[in-house]
Amino acid sequence: MARKAETGVVVAVTRRWRRRIAAVLCLAPLLTNGAILPEDRADALYHSYNGGGVEVTGPSILVRKGDAKRFSVNANYYTDSISSASIDVVTQGSEYTESRKQYSLGVDYLHADTIMSLSYTNSDESDYKADTYSASISQTMFGNMTTVTLGFSRGMDDVLRNRDPNFSENADHRDYQLSLSQVLSKDLLMSINYDAITDQGFLHNPYRSVVFLDPSKPSGIGFEPEIYPRTRTSNAVSANFLYYLPYRATVKLSYRYYTDDWGIDAHTAELAYVHPIGSRWILEAGYRYYTQSDADFYADFFPRAGAQNFEARDKELSKYNDQTASVGVSYELLGKKRGFIDKATLNLKYSRILFRYDNFTDLTDPDLPDYEFTADVFQAFASIWY
Repeated sequence: MARKAETGVVVAVTRRWRRRIAAVLCLAPLLTNGAILPEDRADALYHSYNGGGVEVTGPSILVRKGDAKRFSVNANYYTDSISSASIDVVTQGSEYTESRKQYSLGVDYLHADTIMSLSYTNSDESDYKADTYSASISQTMFGNMTTVTLGFSRGMDDVLRNRDPNFSENADHRDYQLSLSQVLSKDLLMSINYDAITDQGFLHNPYRSVVFLDPSKPSGIGFEPEIYPRTRTSNAVSANFLYYLPYRATVKLSYRYYTDDWGIDAHTAELAYVHPIGSRWILEAGYRYYTQSDADFYADFFPRAGAQNFEARDKELSKYNDQTASVGVSYELLGKKRGFIDKATLNLKYSRILFRYDNFTDLTDPDLPDYEFTADVFQAFASIWY
């Protein structure tokens, strides 16, 4: 059998958390109030994901530096080590370990009330190479009450297959973004965001197989490679509200709707609360709920081999939901400026996630129950402003 369903089995999990980690490190505000360059700072993060037989650990370093007037440059290094014995692996291959590295470089330019940004990201692993280019322009208007941002990113990926030097495919991803941030009152901020995404090329895992009924085999089932469409168009819209309470605390409420031409509709709702204690401590707690329908060409079991033109058994394309509860704490290490350091904080965050799949069965259990698992995510990072 092929080694694991290889790297791609945990691609959805690890890339999802890589995006969240990037958001944590960048610490971009939910809503902007005026055209302001990011502050000079350095962040060092260590993250750990453990769930469903998958372990992902690694550090990330982000450094920002500008001239405090026009330019701000940032560089990020991210790496993770993966060890997997997920349900995909144990049913279709063998346990594996591997690592990936990612480098990013970006620049922001401020002119009057306009910020223009460019960035480049390179990700490298044994069977997947990715280059992503991004650009955005943000305009603040109406006395810093409104900010409009237009963005575009393009990812060009090389998809390989370990132990098969003749296999080579490509994927192209384009994301068009539009966002509006608005100050509604002295205590309430809002942002509305829209993404139109197009994907083209090889869009699935070269190792994963679908399951079909095969009475000729003792197990009663057979396996054959997945076949996906070579195009995908997605649309997503989200709304975020940030409300400042009288005692310096804040409440964040978010909702996101996603739909694509593969038949998936998804809803995400999130509630977060941030509470300062004294002058140095900040506590936070949050809850996130996600649910989606399955893709049109997904099936837990197909009636026979080659039952249809497109076939998938990726649990990320099935009907499922997940719930995340998180807690975090931040502590300011320095009470005042020390040398070249203006401020320093230490931040810890823990999340517990429950995944429940409605039409993806556990093939390792003779009773074939719907699959579910929990995951623990830990993030620790230090930030220094200078």
